[in-house]
Amino acid sequence: MEFTSPEGEQRYAALVRAAAETVVGLDFDGTLSPIVDDPEQAHIHPDASEVLVELAEQVRAIAVITGRPARQALDLGGLEDVGHDIEKVGKELHLFGQYGNEQWSSTNRRVVGPRPPQGLATFLRDLPRALRSVDAADAYVEEKGLAVAVHTRRLPDATAAYERLVPVLRELAERHDLVLEPGRAVIEVRSSGMHKGRAVDKLVADLDAGGFLFAGDDLGDVEAFEAVAAHARAGMPTLLVCSASYEQGALVALADVVVDGPEGVLALLRRLAHDAGAARA
Repeated sequence: MEFTSPEGEQRYAALVRAAAETVVGLDFDGTLSPIVDDPEQAHIHPDASEVLVELAEQVRAIAVITGRPARQALDLGGLEDVGHDIEKVGKELHLFGQYGNEQWSSTNRRVVGPRPPQGLATFLRDLPRALRSVDAADAYVEEKGLAVAVHTRRLPDATAAYERLVPVLRELAERHDLVLEPGRAVIEVRSSGMHKGRAVDKLVADLDAGGFLFAGDDLGDVEAFEAVAAHARAGMPTLLVCSASYEQGALVALADVVVDGPEGVLALLRRLAHDAGAARA
């Protein structure tokens, strides 16, 4: 764990003092789950359940905010069981899927979300031609219901394929009134109007949060970082955590603390639980 500045250490100390009013927001892939070649095998880190329940005793609530469909994240993360254990300590687990378009909580165990955006079906119809046009026909296409993700990780030269695909898919998305979200060897296309920053703002308002920690690893987390930073400027104790990797460093410059992948995230959360408990003793 590495604080990016003395101010980062000060923000951590302030968050410890405000832990009882703090909401902890966490990305899934690259933050709670290691990045893997097959997105359907991205299971939560084996220590995550224990750490999240331990942390829940010290904070107001825990939320997972992910680009994955909510049901998929629930299954891969075992989050229904985690939510049940968190409820036992009198707290609540929230899940925002597909960048906040879908919502679930441990007290309301039903995924709530909108219909697929207009234009997604025709985007999917035109997608194979677009992939062939840049020699990426073998890219793995993941249909998420409310979005489509094109993964280049399995291609022979994933980085070059990614760079060729971004402008082509951006133009195709705009043609169908959709937005493009670049990530780590993945390009996601979805409806506009919802992103992780809005999920952060909703949690702050709904839970009357007096502090906020957000941990993420990728470009899709930038809006969440920006939303948390806005609350910090308004006087809220906050902490921004970058789960760093060799593939993506976009969040490092925005973060208060940089950790080494999911293990580093969990080590930080365990430390926060310990320090908050000691401060309240």
